[in-house]
Amino acid sequence: MTSARGGTPPCSAQHLVNRDLLVARQDSQYTSTMVVAHFPGAELIEAGLADLTAGLVTIESLLVSIAAPGLRDVGVAVGQPIPDAELQLYALLSARDGLAAHSHYNALLRRVAGFRHAAACAR
Repeated sequence: MTSARGGTPPCSAQHLVNRDLLVARQDSQYTSTMVVAHFPGAELIEAGLADLTAGLVTIESLLVSIAAPGLRDVGVAVGQPIPDAELQLYALLSARDGLAAHSHYNALLRRVAGFRHAAACAR
């Protein structure tokens, strides 16, 4: 449940159960192979980390670039983010989705935020 001001929801029982699935210890970092598949948005993070490492500009690598500071906060090792990732992501989505780009952009960012929140609860 979020607050009226959009605060972070408390850790749910689902996320706390996933705590046991983490491979990394509290003081170490995830690698792309350690991303917990049970967390919301994990498939986006996994693909984005791989694409970023390969130097590819994809929707997923742009999402990881946008979320890099928050992902690092929860222990995900993120390489050098792509500059102007927000603008590039919106341009890609606009070309692909036309008028639906704005809603898809926001939905993708919410999924990444869900992953970050689940990972933070599991730490």
